[in-house]
Amino acid sequence: MSTAVSRRRFLSLSAGSLGAATAGAAWQGWIPLAPDAVAATAAEAGTGTVTTIPTFCEMCFWRCGGIASLRDGKLWKFEGNPKDPQSMGRLCPRGTGAVGAHYDPDRLRQPLMRVGERGKEEWKAVSWDEALGFVAEKMNKIKAEHGPESMALFNHGFGQRFFQHVLKSWGVINYAGSSYAQCRGARDVGYVLTYGAGVGSPEPTDIKNTDCLVLIGSHLGENMHNTQVQEFANAVERRIPIIVVDPRYSVAASKARYWLPIRPGTDLALLLAWMNVLVSEGLYDREFVGQYGHGFDRFVAEIKGYTPDWAAAETGLDAQMIRVTAREFGRRRPHSLIHPGRRVNWNGDDAQRGRAVALLNALLGNWGRRGGIYINHHVELANFPLPKYPKSDKPKADNPNFERYPFAHEAVTTGIRETTLTGKPYPIKAWWVYSTDLIHALPNQAETLKAIDQLDLMVVVDTMPSEIAGWADVVLPEDMFLERYDELLAGWGRQGWVALRQPVVAAPHEQKPAWWIAKQLAEKLGIPEAMPFKHIEEYLAYRCEKSNIDFAKLKAEGVIMGPKEPIYADDGATIEFGTPSGKVEFWSEQLQKAGFDPVPKFTPPEKPPEGYFPLITGRAPVHTFSRTQSNPLLSSLMPENELWVNSATAAKLGLKNGQVVKLKNQDGVIGQPIKVKATQRIRPDTLYMVYGFGHTNPMRKHAFMKGASAAQLNTRYKTDPLMGGTSLHANFVTFVKES
Repeated sequence: MSTAVSRRRFLSLSAGSLGAATAGAAWQGWIPLAPDAVAATAAEAGTGTVTTIPTFCEMCFWRCGGIASLRDGKLWKFEGNPKDPQSMGRLCPRGTGAVGAHYDPDRLRQPLMRVGERGKEEWKAVSWDEALGFVAEKMNKIKAEHGPESMALFNHGFGQRFFQHVLKSWGVINYAGSSYAQCRGARDVGYVLTYGAGVGSPEPTDIKNTDCLVLIGSHLGENMHNTQVQEFANAVERRIPIIVVDPRYSVAASKARYWLPIRPGTDLALLLAWMNVLVSEGLYDREFVGQYGHGFDRFVAEIKGYTPDWAAAETGLDAQMIRVTAREFGRRRPHSLIHPGRRVNWNGDDAQRGRAVALLNALLGNWGRRGGIYINHHVELANFPLPKYPKSDKPKADNPNFERYPFAHEAVTTGIRETTLTGKPYPIKAWWVYSTDLIHALPNQAETLKAIDQLDLMVVVDTMPSEIAGWADVVLPEDMFLERYDELLAGWGRQGWVALRQPVVAAPHEQKPAWWIAKQLAEKLGIPEAMPFKHIEEYLAYRCEKSNIDFAKLKAEGVIMGPKEPIYADDGATIEFGTPSGKVEFWSEQLQKAGFDPVPKFTPPEKPPEGYFPLITGRAPVHTFSRTQSNPLLSSLMPENELWVNSATAAKLGLKNGQVVKLKNQDGVIGQPIKVKATQRIRPDTLYMVYGFGHTNPMRKHAFMKGASAAQLNTRYKTDPLMGGTSLHANFVTFVKES
């Protein structure tokens, strides 16, 4: 039987070993702040003086503007900033729960250095000077022996910009975020191939004005993209037709006029059939296609055979329902919107799926149109005078000369992992991991751990003791976002804006902000000129002054809006397409020349073995990936995840609601215990769980082994041939019953 994370890690975590692991020198004298102590701390605030400070949120990447309130100098609450276009005065549950991140009892509190074997959780607490001195010495030794290209940065979150800058100044050329290869990359590549531009983040979806909204694998209401969720709520209130495609009856599906419980892995078949209906029934925007379309006749010939009757057999949906829903959004063109989605790397052909969504929107003619995809804007900010980065004569390790993934426009995390394992095109000897838990984020944990074993150095910077931190050589504790300054945010949207993150409350222990850690590292590495300012305020004030932005006003209000510009073609917005043809490419010559399908084609997904089920995953409105499970406010709302099983399936298998089970995948990996949620809100042939639970790092005391990890069961994956994204839904599972 194989295991996703090493056997020693899972099987040795008994109560005795947990006590031993937490009794090392690093934890002596550390008495975590328990949830009841958090409540007592809040109660102590009494009715004294209340002060407010604006900043912007980092509980997810949406980065909504908020206002923090302190009562008697203690952090009290965090609410939306009415001046901010992202929050519009409201925060999601995660955002309001940010207070709990400050008080989280499991926070990293001081720099740690490993004293035992990797993964054994044996540490010693050290000073910042000792930790960074050790890191710099190891880095310079690795650089002398293998070159600076042999270090890679994995990053996620706003503070990564300082680390990326310092490491690039030192010579690093390999850096990647899992948000590309494991989340949005396939979608963006599909849009770039079609329109010559991606949809970015946040996506310029005009849900506010749409007359018909289609969500295909997009869980608004559970995936709390604040602005879009608020506009979605307004769309529900306006009673427009909403179409939700999902194997599970999600929150969004409960608000929809049509729910299409599709068979997992068959989205592309439905998208092709919808396009077939629009074309065959003349429901597409002829004027838009005639003016802006390229290769339309060849596209029409290619999709001719993808009828609703054909798609019904592939998707498990009713053919007439496919026609009815296509007519709903076709009749309302161009004010209809097929949401581009996010976290869509599921099945291995996801760039073509993303391109199909882009093409469907193109048929509706909604690019630059009200209710479709608006033309977004941002504010240009002046740069601080910084030295140029050194040039390297080596290719990027993840995708050398674009030979592995010809259409990837960002670096691929699993590509760097592959290079670490193989040493080709050159060795990767060190990882710097900022605010991303690669154990949960990347498929096949065993490959990640095997790659870590090849390293001479791994440094983890985080606010929490993540699983990846347990395998590090050095762990550096960062301030959480309410305790620090960060880079200026130049926001994209209907109107550009600038937002400031500034400290609201002091860090409770020895945590430090990213800019400070990066600056100290630069000095230890012998490149102090990389961070040529004494304090981050000097840097921020300079950029504001040169950009004609009042820094004092920005500190006082948190947000300053840029000039208004047209966002619709009807109002004067310029529509341009950066494709080779200069038009929307219904037929793609660049894909054809590279040996790929110029129009997306459907390949049926692999069928599960007898007695096995596809396992799909998603998010919860109160949790952010795997980061918030010990947050005392958010964990009280959802302490663990559940396994959704169709009621009829549960009855057939003799499973009861609330019963504890384990799942086993087709590679023999057995997951952690999880409770059954017997429900009619999911297809009988599909299972579902929220990911991010099942923490195995004993430093994560208040989230330790609560719920089950979907990532642990994700041992198989397919790699998207266009851009290197890795599928997250490639495993099938069956049940192992627990008493």
